[in-house]
Amino acid sequence: MTDGGRALEGRVAFVAGASRGIGATVAKALAAEGASVAVAARSESAGRLPGTIHSVADSITESGGRALPVSCDVTDESSVQAAVAATVSQFGGVDILVANAGVLWLGPIESTPLKRWQLCLDVNLTGVFLVTKAVIPHVRARGGGSLIAVTTTGVTMTDQGANAYWVSKAAAERLYLGLAADLRPDNIAVNCLSPSRVVLTEGWEAGGAGMEIPPEMIEPPEAMARAAVLLAAQDAGGVTGTIQRSEELVG
Repeated sequence: MTDGGRALEGRVAFVAGASRGIGATVAKALAAEGASVAVAARSESAGRLPGTIHSVADSITESGGRALPVSCDVTDESSVQAAVAATVSQFGGVDILVANAGVLWLGPIESTPLKRWQLCLDVNLTGVFLVTKAVIPHVRARGGGSLIAVTTTGVTMTDQGANAYWVSKAAAERLYLGLAADLRPDNIAVNCLSPSRVVLTEGWEAGGAGMEIPPEMIEPPEAMARAAVLLAAQDAGGVTGTIQRSEELVG
């Protein structure tokens, strides 16, 4: 903790996929702990799902925090680079990444269109790769920091069959586990974070294939926010190279 009593005072966070759901909740929690937050997503104007980068950034600033809405398509390298550059220009650097942008597809493999398979890989894996690649030099320049990829407990649920979403998230976990070793000399913590249960975000409601979730299996998004704050405060001398489940991490 800093002298101001806030865990992330003076830090800069880039949150990809922050216009709604888990990303928006995490962005607000990081800002409440003192971080300046780049609210990054494609949603510049209201669409089929509620929430935009501007509404989330406005909510943060109205609460006394610092936020910058930045348009970012995580599947487009030039878009990612421009978003990160805008963040560095506004806030002076990047200390924290939350790679949360994702798409959901839970259909069985034999009925999955190729474009849906490719979209899951493009957003949930290549998107993580691109935002991570873009921020690493800036986090290194700050003397260390924290990278967090948001994944899912579905990765381990092999008795539930196969789908593009779980496959893409499993690959992202492998990416981050290896990256933790690569970046340890740079004092950068690298961790994965998933809900312990199901967070019923707008994206889940839209893409959950009508799956019924019993009440005891539903987790509030605030549990993910508390866990993200804890991981965001780490460097390579703390928690790194792990796959964390939100409620287990924060008790």
